[in-house]
Amino acid sequence: MDDKAGLGGLEDRGAPAGAAALAKGLALLDLIAEAPKPLRFADLQKMSGVPKPTLARMLKTLMVFRLIRQDETTGAYLLGHRFVELSHRVWDKFDLVSAAIPELDRLASELGETVALCRLDGQRVVYLEERSSGGLGVLIEVGRRVPVHCTAAGKVLLAFQEPSFARSLAGQITYDRFTPNTITDSQALEADLVLTRARGYAVSYEEHLAGVNSVAAPIAGRDGVPLGALVVLGPASRLDSSAIHPAGRELMAAARRITGTVGAVAISSGPRPRTRSGGFSDVQCVLPWGAQLGEAPVWVEREKRLYWVDILHPAVHRFDPVTGKNESCNVAKLVSAVLPTRNEGLIVASQDGVEHFDFDRGDFNPFAEPEPGLPENRLNDAKVDPSGRLWVGSMRLDVSRPTGSLYRLTSAGEVTRAGSGFTVANGLAWSPDSSTFYFVDTVPGIIYAYDFDAREGSIANRRVFVTVPEAEGRPDGLAVDADGGVWCAIWDGWRVNRYRPDGRLDRAVELPVPRPTSVAFGGDELATLFITSARTRLPASTLTEAPLSGGIFACNPGARGLPTSLFGV
Repeated sequence: MDDKAGLGGLEDRGAPAGAAALAKGLALLDLIAEAPKPLRFADLQKMSGVPKPTLARMLKTLMVFRLIRQDETTGAYLLGHRFVELSHRVWDKFDLVSAAIPELDRLASELGETVALCRLDGQRVVYLEERSSGGLGVLIEVGRRVPVHCTAAGKVLLAFQEPSFARSLAGQITYDRFTPNTITDSQALEADLVLTRARGYAVSYEEHLAGVNSVAAPIAGRDGVPLGALVVLGPASRLDSSAIHPAGRELMAAARRITGTVGAVAISSGPRPRTRSGGFSDVQCVLPWGAQLGEAPVWVEREKRLYWVDILHPAVHRFDPVTGKNESCNVAKLVSAVLPTRNEGLIVASQDGVEHFDFDRGDFNPFAEPEPGLPENRLNDAKVDPSGRLWVGSMRLDVSRPTGSLYRLTSAGEVTRAGSGFTVANGLAWSPDSSTFYFVDTVPGIIYAYDFDAREGSIANRRVFVTVPEAEGRPDGLAVDADGGVWCAIWDGWRVNRYRPDGRLDRAVELPVPRPTSVAFGGDELATLFITSARTRLPASTLTEAPLSGGIFACNPGARGLPTSLFGV
């Protein structure tokens, strides 16, 4: 019998003569592995086009070799445990240097800077291999060992270790000072490591060598623990803040190619192609700031200012839309939201919990810690409900698991967990009559609606308000207008959507940037819609198309917002 007979629609992918049956068996294996949900026999027969008797023999053979298994309850076919055994053998024999050399060559050529492969060696980092562009750059000697606390490679290798090991190693560090920018204490290092885990790569601005900046990304191995790191080093005049973050994104992509691992779950794989749908587009960039992750805009009426944060270049900002002046308070730790209080102060969600914040001095004063003992999580978006309670969501730093929760805090500091199991707990808002609470989980693309009891501050009857198809982007920050319309920034979607109270899409505001992050009404009569945005992890081609990424935008959409609620009683 000819190898190709009776094998239906499975591709043999140009296999050599005599091997078509093997190739199609492997194609069937791919079908099972790549399916978004487990497939039963009928599903496989329909998708493959293979006759039932032949398909049964192929499946039985794959099961004999433990490459697949059948779920006893559902009858669906899943990958077998043999793959786990084989993957361990691959890692045991994995030659990191040989696998990395093609990427080192490519990166050095494309980035025009020195690129190196490193691994952790006790409390130091050792250079295993390097490539340079051939021009004037940073010279690296293979075998050289450098400190872990003040180099991009060292910080990224430390940040992605198993937490207990990382804490133990950090406790043994001798914090030698090499330049005025060197980190010299454990608290500052931990803040940098939290930022590194959230960003996915580490940066160093002249911390080890004066005049030299660097950026590094981890090469994930088994269980996500780094096998090593890729690092780019260059003169500070060239590898500056505008170049260092795009280089970090390139390193992350190269690290994934070296091992074939996908790393942490991303909010999305990349910006969608820009399309013009004819939606409302009367948008102006009122602040071309270039934030890495601009977020959490909030209008403070008593000051006539818009407060906002940059999560990945830690700072709290205060913007005057009349004069165009933006005041910045750079901080030493991650801050994800800022909100006004009734005593004319500010409260923020930070990597250390919920804290009072003095903008003029840059001082933090602890208030409450919703998630003590969860160092792999961080707080994310936050809002104040109409009765003055604070609501804040959380997420895992690397977005790899649904460990996020939703919390309610009173002015007395009482913390109640109102929900859990979220991947990226995000936008929050209330309907004009306070009867409905809206809440976003970004990764699955869902905006939830809850019944809200304003008197008790409780939520119930969770249901899906809107699901944003992944092909259109991911939902991010929210605001509700006075007519009950729900405005949502669509990350990687180049737009802000307005949904009617029944969940139907009403209209879209098109933007010149792919990653809007959040929205807030402000200005005179709350008639201006302010929109924050991000440039983090955008490829150079997208930044060329969307150079205003990271700026603040504004438009007058014909709707008015609701007053900002103040925290406290």
